[in-house]
Amino acid sequence: MTTLTPFHIAFPVDDLAAARAFYGGLLGCEEGRSSDRWIDFSLYGHQIVAHLKPKDPADAGAHHNPVDGHDVPVPHFGVVLEMADWERLAARLKEAGVSFIIEPYIRFKGEVGEQATMFFLDPAGNALEFKSFADMSQIFAK
Repeated sequence: MTTLTPFHIAFPVDDLAAARAFYGGLLGCEEGRSSDRWIDFSLYGHQIVAHLKPKDPADAGAHHNPVDGHDVPVPHFGVVLEMADWERLAARLKEAGVSFIIEPYIRFKGEVGEQATMFFLDPAGNALEFKSFADMSQIFAK
């Protein structure tokens, strides 16, 4: 696998203190620069930025697509972790009482692209997926 460059994503949150507690506290993301409108975090070396956006009652909510018998929320973002890191994160989230959209499990078991995955929401309702592959060469397998 080649060395990856960090990606950047900016996403809306309706409470910066809750975002700081979730991303900085629960997920352990190091905080970078911030203001009264946004916070930079390092999510496994990737720059994610929580931008303050008040809730809009007109927002219809998440869209879902079926994948391996589960309704996967769209949009979502996350990181592909080494299996041991994924297992530690899953245990930490369960211990913290996080409510999962899709509980940690092995998707496509016994098939090409078999992967561990889990989905959950941040306090603003943004969907996150963290996944892992026992064989990282399977990330883009067909």
